[in-house]
Amino acid sequence: MPYTIIGSAKTRAFRPLWLLEELGLDYDHRPVGPRSDEVRRVSPLGKVPVLVADGTTIPDSGAILHYLADRHGDWTHPAGSLERARQDAWTFRILDELDALLWTAARHSFILPEEHRVPQVKESLRTEFANNLTRITDEMEGPYLMGETPTVPDILLCHCGGWARVAKFPDAPEAFKAYSKRLRERPAYQRAAALS
Repeated sequence: MPYTIIGSAKTRAFRPLWLLEELGLDYDHRPVGPRSDEVRRVSPLGKVPVLVADGTTIPDSGAILHYLADRHGDWTHPAGSLERARQDAWTFRILDELDALLWTAARHSFILPEEHRVPQVKESLRTEFANNLTRITDEMEGPYLMGETPTVPDILLCHCGGWARVAKFPDAPEAFKAYSKRLRERPAYQRAAALS
């Protein structure tokens, strides 16, 4: 099945691009920005990433990651298993405790109209992010979040770590830096990182 990913690799579209590379799947990449005409043609929200599979549009990086992992039986635990419930708990926690803070900081930096931005909120977001990342790092069960094998939440966590670095959030714990380095050294990560 051919897939199309719409969104620049400099956005959350990097997440499904990385997974597609890990899975060794063919795909068409359209590196456009949010709210572009191409995105709005398939998704009225205008947000990226968008996956088009068999003529069906799937927005949101988390939904795309879960779909691809489930469909191809890799980077995931079987649906209905306790391991999958724990994996999903990690996914939702990362989205709630890290991704949401990064998104809010971005909104108050350059997304919202200037008159609606509250720059002072960013310091509290940075502190909360650092505390949350430390707790998550302390709970890792091995070289990856859930032990010896990487899963979907590892993609989310690694991407959030990179986003935080670019957004000048506080330095990550040393254990997180080592974890992130392991993931960033994977050939599939490198191929996705080379995309525009």
